[in-house]
Amino acid sequence: MSQLTLAGRRRSLPWGKIAAWTAMIFFLILTIFPFLWMIRTAFSTTRSLASDPGSLLPVDFTWGAFQRVLGLSTVEQSVAEGGSGASVNFWLYLRNSLVYSTAVTIGQVVFCSMAAYAFARLRWPGRDAVFGLFLTALLVPPIFTSLPNFVLIKNMGLLNTFPGLILPTFFMTPFAVFFMRQFFLGINREIEESAAIDGAGKWRTFFQIVVPMSSAPIATLSILTFIGTWNDYFWPLLVGSDDNVRVLTVALGVFRSQTPQGSPDWAGLMAATLVAALPVLILFFAAGKKVINSIGYSGMK
Repeated sequence: MSQLTLAGRRRSLPWGKIAAWTAMIFFLILTIFPFLWMIRTAFSTTRSLASDPGSLLPVDFTWGAFQRVLGLSTVEQSVAEGGSGASVNFWLYLRNSLVYSTAVTIGQVVFCSMAAYAFARLRWPGRDAVFGLFLTALLVPPIFTSLPNFVLIKNMGLLNTFPGLILPTFFMTPFAVFFMRQFFLGINREIEESAAIDGAGKWRTFFQIVVPMSSAPIATLSILTFIGTWNDYFWPLLVGSDDNVRVLTVALGVFRSQTPQGSPDWAGLMAATLVAALPVLILFFAAGKKVINSIGYSGMK
């Protein structure tokens, strides 16, 4: 009798796993659907979108939107496909976004790592109090610091320059310092003590021992910082209105507003958004494994 009961239990369906997988697939579809809809719109003709708004496939398939974004079509071709005729200096704005995001990422990784190591390993008066102050800064929304930073950048004469874009977040953000400090706290102190016995100072220990051991969290911080900076809109809009420093996110907003006929060029806008997202997607797929490996990572492997 007991064997029959056990056999019945083995044959029973794992309803918990089925419910979990169903919920995960549902939320996955909800997450992916906007991206698929963007692709569908990008490969459609703007004039034809209104004729079949519920179609999940491109309406009147064309590469015209991408040609408009990359500057490969004439004004006449753009208007014929429902575009506004407005042009996007895509390659210039792409360069500006790359310069802005790369510079901020390099600055934060270098300086936040050094600050985090100082909070984790060095002993100095008021260290814990200063770190507590850093943590309270995590509670302050960035919008509250935008106006003081704007006034400072304006008084320094750095409006419409790359230094004006980069400086407010170049040296540190509270999250980056906190993130790296938590990892450094998990590193075995015996390794650093051995380096000190061999005559290595703090700088040499940090750059030759600690940094190579921290490749996973550094890669994670780099990717998170790059993506966050790449998607930043409000601060570049405030200080970078000139074409020479205008980033892609701001340029897409300007492109959307250029609607002489009252209807945005949705196909062109989605094509530009898709192309602008490609660098971030490539970066994530290339280094995403390091991000996953660094979750829950502490100390030495």
